[in-house]
Amino acid sequence: MIENLVIVESPAKAKTIERFLGENYVVKSSFGHIRDLEKKDLGIDIEHNFQPKYEISPDKKAIVKELKQLAKEAKTVWLASDEDREGEAIAWHLFEVLGLKKENTKRIVFHEITKDAILHAINNPRDIDKNLVDAQQARRVLDRLVGFEVSPVLWKKVKPSLSAGRVQSVAVKLIVEREREINHFVEQKYYKVTGTFETKDANGNAVPLKAELSERFSTKEETVAFMEYCKGTTFTVSNVETKPSSRKPAPPFTTSTLQQEASRKLGFSVSQTMTVAQKLYEQGHITYMRTDSVNLSQLAIGAAKAVICNTLGEKYSKPRNFATKTKGAQEAHEAIRPTYMDKESVSSDKNEQQLYALIRKRTLASQMADAELEKTTITIAIAGKQYTFEAVGEVIIFDGFLKVYIESQDDEKEDDEAALLPAIHKGDHLQRSLIQALEQYTTHLPRYTEASLVKKMEALGIGRPSTYAPTITTIQNRGYILRESRDGVERELDQIDLKGQDLKVKKIKRIFGAEKKKLFPSDIGMVVTDFLSNYFTNIMDYNFTANAEDALDHIAEGEVEWQSMIGTFYQPFHANVEKTLKESERNTGARVLGTDPQTGENVSVRIGRFGPMAQIGEGENVRYAGLLKGQLMETISLEEALELFKFPRQLGEFEEKPVSVGIGRFGPYIKHNQLFVSLKKGVDDPGTITLETAIERINEKREIEKNRKIKEFDNGVQILNGRFGPYITFNKENYKIPKGQEADKLTFEETMAIIAKGGSSKKKTTKKTTKKTTEKTDEKTTVKTTKKGTKKETKKKE
Repeated sequence: MIENLVIVESPAKAKTIERFLGENYVVKSSFGHIRDLEKKDLGIDIEHNFQPKYEISPDKKAIVKELKQLAKEAKTVWLASDEDREGEAIAWHLFEVLGLKKENTKRIVFHEITKDAILHAINNPRDIDKNLVDAQQARRVLDRLVGFEVSPVLWKKVKPSLSAGRVQSVAVKLIVEREREINHFVEQKYYKVTGTFETKDANGNAVPLKAELSERFSTKEETVAFMEYCKGTTFTVSNVETKPSSRKPAPPFTTSTLQQEASRKLGFSVSQTMTVAQKLYEQGHITYMRTDSVNLSQLAIGAAKAVICNTLGEKYSKPRNFATKTKGAQEAHEAIRPTYMDKESVSSDKNEQQLYALIRKRTLASQMADAELEKTTITIAIAGKQYTFEAVGEVIIFDGFLKVYIESQDDEKEDDEAALLPAIHKGDHLQRSLIQALEQYTTHLPRYTEASLVKKMEALGIGRPSTYAPTITTIQNRGYILRESRDGVERELDQIDLKGQDLKVKKIKRIFGAEKKKLFPSDIGMVVTDFLSNYFTNIMDYNFTANAEDALDHIAEGEVEWQSMIGTFYQPFHANVEKTLKESERNTGARVLGTDPQTGENVSVRIGRFGPMAQIGEGENVRYAGLLKGQLMETISLEEALELFKFPRQLGEFEEKPVSVGIGRFGPYIKHNQLFVSLKKGVDDPGTITLETAIERINEKREIEKNRKIKEFDNGVQILNGRFGPYITFNKENYKIPKGQEADKLTFEETMAIIAKGGSSKKKTTKKTTKKTTEKTDEKTTVKTTKKGTKKETKKKE
C-alpha cells in the first residue's frame, strides 16, 4: 500500500521534490499532458456544443497504465502540476483518466520548488479549478478550429502543406508589415558635423572637448561652405547647464522581459531561454518562469534586503513593490526570482549559470537604491551663426543599483554613452582643434529580433507568457520567417576635415545595413499573410487576437461560459471559410517583372511547388530558376531574375568529370560526380567562382566526410561523428552511445545491442524531453489523399 502518490508533469521536477518529502511519498511524472484532442478528424463535436473528443497519446499509454496502478494502491493522490491553465488542465485530465476519487485526491500548487513551499502546499490543498481548465479547453478548441478549417483553404488557394494559426499568423503579419515599411523607406543623405575644441585644466594643460553641431546639412556644398566659414570665426561657451537626475531600477523579470534581456545580454533565442529557465525551475533554483507579474513576496523582499545590506551596505538597500501594467496580465505568480537570494551560482552548465546570474542580479537591483547622477550640457556659440555645438556629459554621484545591474536596450548604439566633460565656464573662448563632417544616411526602422517581437506581441496583448516561445519557434520551423544575420553593403562616403586652415575632402568606406540575428519574412510568409488578411480579416486583426485572450481570461475567472464564447466565434468564422473556398482566387504571389531580351517572353516570379521561383515564358518552353537566399519576390528586379537563368554554370572538369555551379532550393552549390557541395557563405559567389576554388571545396567536403565516418558494418549500420559527439545511425534512426563506451572500439554485437534497446534514439529523446516546454501552440493540419477522397488529420505542433 502506498501512503501518498504525488504526480507532477516533469521527471526533473519529480526528482527535486523527492528530496524534500519523506519515505511516505512516491513522486511520479506524467511527462506533460497524457491526452489531447483526437487526431482523427476534427476532435471536436461541433453539433453537441463543441464537446472535445480526447484520446490518450500513444506514447503515454504505458505511463497511464503505471499511474493507474499506483493510484489504486495509494491512500492519497496529490496532483502537483503547475499553477497555470495548462497545469490545471493536466491535473484535470489525470483526475479523469486515472479514475481518481474526490475524497482521496488533493490538488496542490507552488511557484517555487523549495521544501517550505512544498510543505506549505501540502498543508493547504485545494480542489481542481474548473474555470482554469475551461479556459485551457477553450484555447485548445479555438486553436484547433482555426488551424483545421483555415489550413485546407491555404492548401487549395496558395500551396499544399501550409498551415494557419490564431496567434502564429498575426505574429508573421507583424514581421511582414515591418519588412514592407523597410522596403518602402526612402533614405535621405545628410552630413553630421562634430567639433573637437581645446580648453585648459587647472594646471594649464590642454584638454579636448568634443561636441556635435545642432544642424545637419543635406548637401556637400552646404557642408563645405559652413566649414569654410569656421576657418575665420570664434567659438565661445554660451551656456553651461548642470542638472541633478536619478535613475530607477527596472522591475524583476517577467517571462517577456527575461526573454528580451537574455537575447540582448546572452544572445539566447527565446526558446533557448525558456528551456534553460525550465531546468533552473525544476532544480529548485528559481521561481516559476511563466509569469507576467512583477510582484515579489515580502519574504523575497526581505531576503534581498539582507543580501544587499550584508554585501554592499545599508545605503544601497531600498525595498520596493512593483505594479504589473502588462495588457491582460494574468496568472497570480511572483516575478521570476531566485528561490534563495544568497545563492550566487548554480550548476556547472554554462547557460544555466549565465541565466541564473542574470535573474539574480536583476532581482537584487530591483530592491536597491536609485542611482544619483549629474548631467551637464555645454553649449558652444559660433560667432555670426545661429547654429551651436553641444556637448553632453553625465557623472555618477552615487551608483546605487547600477553597481549590480544595467538594463540593455534594443539596437543600442556605441555613441549613446555620455562623455566625461572637462571643467569649463560660461564665456570661455575655445580653440578649434578639428571640425569634421561625415556623410551619413537615415536608417529605416529596425527589423524585429525575437526579443523585440515578444515585446511587441506583449504590448498588443497577443499571446501570453507560455505562448511567446512556441509561437516564434513554430513560425520559423514552418518557413514563414527566417532568423538570420546578413552582411551589410560597403559604401563610399565623404569625410571633410578642417584642421587649422587646411580643408580636406577624402573618401572612406563604411558598412551599411548589416543585420545580426534578425527576423525576415519569407516569400511564402508574405503571400500567406496577404491571403489571410484579404479573406480572414477577423483572425488577422490584432485586436481580435488580443480580445480572444481577454475572453479566455474571463473564462478563467468564471465570468464567461467557454462553449458560448466558442459558439459566438465559430458560426461567422465557418461561414467565411465556406465563402472563401468558393469565391477566392488562387494566390501564388505572381508578379511580372518584364520581358526577356533574348526570347521576348515574360519574366515573372511566383510561389511554386518547391518554393519561390522565377519563370520565363509559358507552356512547353517555360524555364524555371529558384530564387537566391535573401531575394524576395516582392523586391527582386528583372535584371536579378535574369541572372538566375545563367545557372548551372559549367566550370570545367575534375577527375574526368564535369564540375558545375547551380542554385537550388537551399542556395548555391557545386556539383561533381553526384557530390553536392554548398558554397561558403560570404566568401564564394556562384557567378564568379573558379574551377580551382570549386576543386578546393570538393576536397574539403571529402575530408569532412572521411573524418565523419568512424565505422561501418556490412548491414548498413554506421558510427559517425556528429555535432554533439559520436552516434550510431541505422535505417534513418539515430542512437546515442551510452556513457563509458568508446565509439571506435564498439563491436558489431555491441552496436546492435544499443540499437535493440531503442530508448536512445535521438528523435525519441527529443520528443520526450520537450513535451512540457512546448505547450500552448496553434494547430498544424495535414492532409492525406486516398482513392476514396480526402482524409483530414490534425496534428498538435511541437
